Amino acid sequence: MPITAVVFDIGRVLIEWEPERFYDSLIGETRRKALFEEVDLHGTNLNVDRGDPFRDSIYALADKHPDWAGEIRHWHDSWIKMASPEIPHSVRLLRALRTKGIPVYALSNFGAETFVIAQTVYPFLREFDQAFVSAHLRAIKPDAEIYAELEAGTGRRPEELLFTDDRPENITAAAIRGWQTHLFDQPETWAARLVAEGLLTEEEAR
Repeated sequence: MPITAVVFDIGRVLIEWEPERFYDSLIGETRRKALFEEVDLHGTNLNVDRGDPFRDSIYALADKHPDWAGEIRHWHDSWIKMASPEIPHSVRLLRALRTKGIPVYALSNFGAETFVIAQTVYPFLREFDQAFVSAHLRAIKPDAEIYAELEAGTGRRPEELLFTDDRPENITAAAIRGWQTHLFDQPETWAARLVAEGLLTEEEAR
């Protein structure tokens, strides 16, 4: 069955997501490593992606670690600096697909509040035909439930979907369901895949 729709992850596919880089610039690599060793910032963020409140979660974590409180609060107060900049070629591919009339969906682990912030800064995140956001669904990749939500919400059969994501475990979970997949490493190889599938011409994929 031919591909009838394309599914994009967001972080590290359409926008950069590099908390370590942000903290390196803020407090230096040595202190950043100590912070991330002592404080489970990524684990707390994953709970936000599951639907926990953003500010309350980060500020509660800061209260538990007073020695790092200021640094931890930056995860909330400076969040957009960690989720930047956009990846221009990927954005062009998203828009090229939509111009061709190919439905484009988002499937992303994202907090409810942070998704609103990101949409405000990056208007292209409002351009999906549908966006399936983990905090809204109370399910995260690579759990099967979130993939099933997209299938049900779009009415697409698994084999009709081409999905790109930067995390191998998320790609594997989709492939198990029968989705066609592409492990994202850079926009150029993603563009080549879209051309190979006949979804875009080489000129459209530039």
